[in-house]
Amino acid sequence: MISVEEARARILGGLTPTGPETVPLAAGWNRVLARPVAARLTQPPADVSAMDGYAVRAADAAEGAALRLSGAAPAGRPFAGSVAPGEAVRIFTGGFVPEGADAILLQEDATPTEGGVRVNETVTLGRHIRRRGLDFAEGAVLLPAGRRLTARDIGLAAAGNHPWLTVQRRPRIGILATGDEIALPGEALPEGGIVSSNAHALAALVASGGGEASILPIAPDDPAEIAALAGSGGFDLLVTTGGASVGEHDLVQKALGRDGFVLDFWRIAMRPGKPLIWGRLGAVPVLGLPGNPVSALVCAVIFLLPALARLQGLADTAIPTLRALAGADLPENDKRADHLRASLVQSEAGEWIATPAARQDSSMLAVLAGADALLLRPPFAPKLAKGGAVEIIPLAALRV
Repeated sequence: MISVEEARARILGGLTPTGPETVPLAAGWNRVLARPVAARLTQPPADVSAMDGYAVRAADAAEGAALRLSGAAPAGRPFAGSVAPGEAVRIFTGGFVPEGADAILLQEDATPTEGGVRVNETVTLGRHIRRRGLDFAEGAVLLPAGRRLTARDIGLAAAGNHPWLTVQRRPRIGILATGDEIALPGEALPEGGIVSSNAHALAALVASGGGEASILPIAPDDPAEIAALAGSGGFDLLVTTGGASVGEHDLVQKALGRDGFVLDFWRIAMRPGKPLIWGRLGAVPVLGLPGNPVSALVCAVIFLLPALARLQGLADTAIPTLRALAGADLPENDKRADHLRASLVQSEAGEWIATPAARQDSSMLAVLAGADALLLRPPFAPKLAKGGAVEIIPLAALRV
């Protein structure tokens, strides 16, 4: 068996980014930039008013002064002239500050008069003016390559006048569940059979990680059919579930071996999830997850999410972790790294307290669905008393 860390390194080392494509700005959310986004204009393009009021010369705008109104400068309709001594121009938020003006008199600090305005509060130089280029200048890099785009980033790219973005193509992930005993939700169950939850859970995880999942038909325990389905699509990564161990009906390695499958490793010192296949079927990398639903999902969090990040060209593929306090005594661990389903509460001091579920069976999806985090226990970890420091993976942060 190899360690979780070595397994993850070997998986990531066998993957390369998918390559760039151009998409409309509206389709850019959650995509990873393949090229930086630079501003195509300066924002704001000129000095603009930050408030509704009057564009004035600060030297003229002392309390009690009377100014002559010479025009208006609403947003989108700049004043054509300049502000002469003793003059004011009515202006609104976003309006270009006319030449000659160097401050904004707030409308609430002024009283309109016949043909002019009276200053009720002295104005200071530069007051309420947003200077040209305050946000960014033309040519400035707004968003670097390798960034996963948020809604805020989409807004910034739009402000920089980008209707299109060059992003990494979404990884195409094939998901192949195997086993005579399983059927998809809503299908008739075979005698002694169960509903397959893995394929849909993994497809949702792939979507959350920025990929596109294709759920293949269930493959029965027949090497020829497994091989045929495995080679059916042009995937960037094929994910199988079930058949990853060494039982009589664990046929994935045998089936793919007919078509030249090259195995890298298949056992990891972790719990849940010891049997896990990693290799390559021609040009397509293959990740073979266990069949137990909790094992499959935990392994997907630990290995598939980082793989999706690497395929999208993200520099940081690490799974985010937090420090927490154990909510119960923890026994010493054996040679396998434990990933315990745990609930989280926050103490009055603001510290997270992680309490493992009483039952950790790898078939119990309800326990995983109700968990807030995976509590990590390294191999050979000694006993830990309640309140001791632990490391956790917060599941909500991963949207899984």
